[in-house]
Amino acid sequence: MDRAQALAAELVADVLGGHSLREERLREEARSLPAQSALLRDLCLSTLRWLGRTRALVALLATRGLGDPRLEALLCVALQQLIQERAAPYAVVDHAVRAARRLGHDRAAGFVNAVLRRFLREKEALCQEVDRSPAARLSHPDWWITALESQYGSATAAGILEASLAHPPMTLRVNRRRLSPEAALALLRDAGLSARRTGPFALTLDKPVPVSDLPGHADGLLSIQDAGAQWAAPLLDLHDGQRVLDACAAPGGKAGHLLETADIELTALDADAQRLQAVRQTLERLRSEATVIAADAAVPAAWWDGRPYDRILLDAPCSGSGIVRRHPDAKWLRRPDDIARFARQQMALLRALWQLLAPGGKLLYVTCSVFSGENTGVVDRWLELVPGARRLSLPEDFPGHAGQLLPDPAHDGFFYALLEKTRDR
Repeated sequence: MDRAQALAAELVADVLGGHSLREERLREEARSLPAQSALLRDLCLSTLRWLGRTRALVALLATRGLGDPRLEALLCVALQQLIQERAAPYAVVDHAVRAARRLGHDRAAGFVNAVLRRFLREKEALCQEVDRSPAARLSHPDWWITALESQYGSATAAGILEASLAHPPMTLRVNRRRLSPEAALALLRDAGLSARRTGPFALTLDKPVPVSDLPGHADGLLSIQDAGAQWAAPLLDLHDGQRVLDACAAPGGKAGHLLETADIELTALDADAQRLQAVRQTLERLRSEATVIAADAAVPAAWWDGRPYDRILLDAPCSGSGIVRRHPDAKWLRRPDDIARFARQQMALLRALWQLLAPGGKLLYVTCSVFSGENTGVVDRWLELVPGARRLSLPEDFPGHAGQLLPDPAHDGFFYALLEKTRDR
């Protein structure tokens, strides 16, 4: 356990230093601990979900400066373990002391031991004290909490924050070209896995499992995709023979779903050439084909062939505020002015891609955000600026309000706006 604690502390310390927790890095580190890869992932993600609370506890317990941010991160990792109570307290403390030595802090080992043992003695009182602060109790930055309360009201904001602290569901998308949902449920049952229908082609597992344990995944029968993200393909209103652009395609989940929905000519574009490798792997697994291009969607002159698209999916870069239970580092890396910065980038993408859309074509604007500044704010501004743009109504069975899905036990948070180009302007 101490090796996993030490590695988790290094990864959490990187986030404290302003660096994203990249999935590739987490997988790479997990490979160095094959027997404890699941533990390492859980330590990193659960610590980052509750980092506001554990950092407040460390500040209360460790009045002297810690120097190395990895020591603060190690204490946060161990405190979260003690709060979760998934391992024996004595084992957590003992291994955290060893982890401190692994990190090169032999002299701090006794200090780590003393801090954690004091927490165990005074756990209830200490938690009550730090929980007086909303940022600690809700484990989100103050500005984030204030923004949600201002936009949604206290009750709805509390629900969003609570959902964002939960362990996310593991939801599968059934490849409609090759399998029915009923057949997929039977396939899972035969493998000893229990699941339930959560959408037209969405199945949510009662208990998450490693990807390697999913029957049919390697053969493209099932894909892992949140139920909220599975609305993109049906909302885009695809038909056979259409020319379609997925403008920010990596890592490829939505691109794969588009190709499962209709016989289309798909261009999968992304500015990150490295992340496009995941798109290619997804297409290969699904036995699907698309033109994959590494380029900036905001600069069509560098890659567009001049032929207009019937449909465009713009899954725009955003704050990621709707998916922080899956990527909890985001809430500690974002700053209040990031929302306006993302909104400018989103408008630039709309401006560039709108010129590529055929008259009568449709563009689906998507974010994984719950902040209106990069959702309705962007779309409303676009409709004001462009007379030839019209926002279409979403189907009655769409589970959100005004295009906004809020995170809950069934799905993550997403925003959808379907725009039609009524004339060539």
